[in-house]
Amino acid sequence: MDKNADEILSGLVLELRRGSIVLCVLSQLGSPTYGYNLVQSLSEKGIPVDANTLYPLLRRLEGQGLLQSSWEVEGPKPRKYYSTTKMGDEIYIRLRKVWADTVKNMNALWEDKKDEQ
Repeated sequence: MDKNADEILSGLVLELRRGSIVLCVLSQLGSPTYGYNLVQSLSEKGIPVDANTLYPLLRRLEGQGLLQSSWEVEGPKPRKYYSTTKMGDEIYIRLRKVWADTVKNMNALWEDKKDEQ
């Protein structure tokens, strides 16, 4: 692939990740987790996310009522823990269904394309 194609692909992959990061984050917050731990956990699971992307997202989701946060001040340094609210759990379940339907439909598109070749 030439350099221009690599740049285009990189941009498209970034768009895909941006579109799915909320679902990824919600999937990991069934129990309270602090931001840095979430960055590490997602990265270990093949979903790298920059802290400069994650923290504003966490604040936005909290503002939307999907997350709640609390400070843990015991220990060597204070940490802000996030977890899903009841609405966040409901949205997560619904997003998972949308994701599963999208994957099913995409696979059907690819199968149709394969039949044409």
